[in-house]
Amino acid sequence: MKSTARRPRPGKEKERVAKTPVARPRRRWLLWGGLFLAALAVLEVYHPAMNGPFLFDDPYLPFNQPGFADSPLSYWVRGVRPLLMFSYWTNYRLAGFDPYFYHLFNVLFHLANGLLVFWIVRKLLRQAGVETWPADPISVFAAALFLLHPLQTESVGYVAGRSECLSVLFCFSAFAVFLYRSSDAVSFREALLISLLFAGAVLTKEHTAVLPGLLLLTDYYWNPGFSFRGIRRNWRLYVPIAGLGAAGLAFVWRVLAEADTAGFAMKDLPWRHYFFTQCRAIWVYIRFFLAPYGQSLDHDFPISRSILDHGAIVGLLALAVLAGAAWLLRRRYPLASFGILVFLLLLAPTSSVVPIRDPLAERRVYLPFIGLLFVAAEFLRRWKVGRGVMVASLAAVSLVAGVWANQRNRVWSDAITLWEDTVAKSPGKARAHFQLAFAYFQAGRCQEAVEQYGRVAALEEPDYRLLVDWALAYRCAGLAGEALARLEQAAALEKTAHVYSLVGMIYGEQGKREQALEALETAEQIDAGFAMTYVYRGNVHASAGEDAQAAEEYRRALALDASLKVARESLDQTERRLRRKR
Repeated sequence: MKSTARRPRPGKEKERVAKTPVARPRRRWLLWGGLFLAALAVLEVYHPAMNGPFLFDDPYLPFNQPGFADSPLSYWVRGVRPLLMFSYWTNYRLAGFDPYFYHLFNVLFHLANGLLVFWIVRKLLRQAGVETWPADPISVFAAALFLLHPLQTESVGYVAGRSECLSVLFCFSAFAVFLYRSSDAVSFREALLISLLFAGAVLTKEHTAVLPGLLLLTDYYWNPGFSFRGIRRNWRLYVPIAGLGAAGLAFVWRVLAEADTAGFAMKDLPWRHYFFTQCRAIWVYIRFFLAPYGQSLDHDFPISRSILDHGAIVGLLALAVLAGAAWLLRRRYPLASFGILVFLLLLAPTSSVVPIRDPLAERRVYLPFIGLLFVAAEFLRRWKVGRGVMVASLAAVSLVAGVWANQRNRVWSDAITLWEDTVAKSPGKARAHFQLAFAYFQAGRCQEAVEQYGRVAALEEPDYRLLVDWALAYRCAGLAGEALARLEQAAALEKTAHVYSLVGMIYGEQGKREQALEALETAEQIDAGFAMTYVYRGNVHASAGEDAQAAEEYRRALALDASLKVARESLDQTERRLRRKR
């Protein structure tokens, strides 16, 4: 008698074998082994920058300001990016001001983002109907490229770049939860988790407010495919996230209203000029993805004041053709089409119509980078080669990217190296010369600092800050007369206690007691709360052997600023001399 039991369909035996208890541990070990190797590779690539100091804007982060670090946690997180500041607070509590651990946190966040990229790309490849082979190696390659691409250096090797790494960690986590939901329709629990992660992303950096657009686009493309049914089906998510999105946009608008380097209040950079410029900048970002040569911290990228200026119209037409082709070919090349639209969507907050002082910045590609990976995955899945050739080729590209990124991280390992590289690539940028001059000054290379400040003055009208720093460089180089001349110019622009106290300091060093005390008296009249005035006056008294008067001045300085190390050390030395005299 024939058995009525169903026979498995062809191919089902292989699936069952793959899920046996023998195969599962093997896959688990492969996964953990791959994670370990990825961590080693990322640590090796970013090792030079991790051992570097705080650079560029890092010293101006809030926790580096006097008295801020020892404030309560509530004070740290009261600003516009509370979760970002919480991560810095954690760093400070663990390691104080040691920059290594701040860099290490960035690298760990980056590594976590790479793992999320692997799962996201793998899921979308399977959604596109790609089998385990080649979906798995392509997903591994996408994660490796995300982790090791030189274009990521600014976001990871720069402590202030943590706003990118951490916000994207929340954003990609929300996207991964959305993709790996238990059914086509998002449950209430999943909707809540996605909403919380979205809020975390926006409270770390505002550009992630675009996440709802990414989810809508994903539902249209993949649930079930080029249909709005998935969007209607996921009302549990879109109703609350619409409210969060509106709140996020209001939050972003408030941030822009208060910012002085971004927003529509920037009179010298109207939105239309910024838009024309971004029509060109987007193509530079794509070129950096394909061939990351010419990277710079401060690009000398001219503004397009009209649609014809610097070829902006060509960039705009090319973007229109690219977006139109992506839409028309969405059924034939779904991953590439999706990737192009994702790239443009995720780049829109920083590269569309909202003006930002710097028209081109490599860190802005960190979030939209994943869209370009989708495009690469589309072409790789159609690449008809043997397994060995594919694995070897992808490994070779990853290796080249890692070596290139390591070289870029070496540039980020030192302030002088970084700014010399920037000046070489952007010789017309005054800011780059200014930062190089400051780096030379901090390293004691005073004459080189003087020369660089001179180049800044040749590129733009000298302002108060330049003149003061230039004067200090002249003083460092032993040219007191030139230093005083620059301070006089600075005082003509802004009469501050700072500039007159520096005049008094230099006169005091020259032994010109009367001129020094006169300048310091002027500084006190302008602002009696400027502590360094009393330090310099104490120095004048100390040089004349008037230790009692010197000690009194140092105490006045400490009463105004108890954290002033130079005042504390000078007072201790003066009090020791007084004790010996007794």
